[in-house]
Amino acid sequence: MAQKFRVVIVGGGIAGLALATRLGDSIGKSGRAEITLVDKSFAHVWKPMLHCFAAGTAANENDRISFLSQASRHHFEFWPGEISDLDRTAKSITLAPVVEPTGEVILDERKLEYDALVLSIGSRANDFGTPGVAQHCLFIDNLVDANGFNDRFRMELLKAFGNNEELDIAIVGGGATGTQLAAELHKALDLAALYSFGKKPPKLKITLLEAGPRILPAFPESVSAAAQKQLEAIGVTVMTSAMVSGADEKGYMLKDGTRIPATLRVWAAGVKAPDVTRKFAGLKLSRSGQLEVRPTLQLLEDDNIFAMGDCAFIAEKPVAPTAQVARQQAHHLARYLPRWINGGQLQPFAFHNKGAVVALGDYNGWGTFPGGKVFGGGWLRGITARMVHLMLYRQHQFELYGTFRGLVSCLVDWLDVFVRPSVRLD
Repeated sequence: MAQKFRVVIVGGGIAGLALATRLGDSIGKSGRAEITLVDKSFAHVWKPMLHCFAAGTAANENDRISFLSQASRHHFEFWPGEISDLDRTAKSITLAPVVEPTGEVILDERKLEYDALVLSIGSRANDFGTPGVAQHCLFIDNLVDANGFNDRFRMELLKAFGNNEELDIAIVGGGATGTQLAAELHKALDLAALYSFGKKPPKLKITLLEAGPRILPAFPESVSAAAQKQLEAIGVTVMTSAMVSGADEKGYMLKDGTRIPATLRVWAAGVKAPDVTRKFAGLKLSRSGQLEVRPTLQLLEDDNIFAMGDCAFIAEKPVAPTAQVARQQAHHLARYLPRWINGGQLQPFAFHNKGAVVALGDYNGWGTFPGGKVFGGGWLRGITARMVHLMLYRQHQFELYGTFRGLVSCLVDWLDVFVRPSVRLD
């Protein structure tokens, strides 16, 4: 019996899971190819929601999609693991051992062969080599990081409450992640107060540090100004043109000599590809470690390897590392890869800007149309923008679950409000 064509997708983020699901439902289901998804986690979350997991305002299991469950329903295989090496000659990848926090090895190093490889390994915050950041700061680049931060946040909040102290949190990075996290942490404390935290909830002091002249630089200046005003109204201290020169266990140091004390230090600035891309010998990388690809999303050096999402860089026509781009690239490959497998031609990827949206918890939100026109804000507290943000999340769920399971998911979320606390308390 002839060997099926093997498509291996590394990374189960927005792009990776969407591609695995679509290819599984087409060439996987028909038996024309064997689709395998690899990820170091066992569950997928919508990356624009990571700040909610970090704050504890999204703890519902329904907000996580099990890779094993998704694979069984959509005709692809799931392998747990993290890519550690690539052998283009042998057409194989090496997966690092799976190790428990205790140090016990659960799975040894493994190799996985492919006929077509799709790298969708996402991105992480870029500390730019700033002294002390890697050792003393928390990141929220993935679900593990977000849950780890939430554990620390709840313990430090309890300590502040018990000792009648203020909890200082400093966040570096005034982009969408850092800005939304600052608002979501305040929302978490507001919600916790509803569950009789005590006579008085702990005091929370959040400082948002942005190296540039304004927060949310990807949005129009009017949105940046309105968002800063909203953050300051709920008690967040916003510092722009604040260049961080170092970090230690007690806070941040700025280049002008100012010291920002903080019990919890979060780094949410910059974007770079995972460090593993620099281990792939002979591949051209962008300055931030992204894999350079042709407009067809194939690597410059290898027709059988594709890259998409945050880890890919189209040198001829760069696009921003956003969820919107990743989703469109996944749809593009899902359409053309089956034809390419059968000898057809690939088509160049073309990005279609659908606008952008940012939501500051329940406090406010703004969005932009493709032409740059702004909506949201105002006396309705940006309800239109916040609803668009929610709708984008539901669209993602429906795409992966299908219509019926998507509707059930919405119903479960609605019922869950009456059963569980609206913020993680344990």
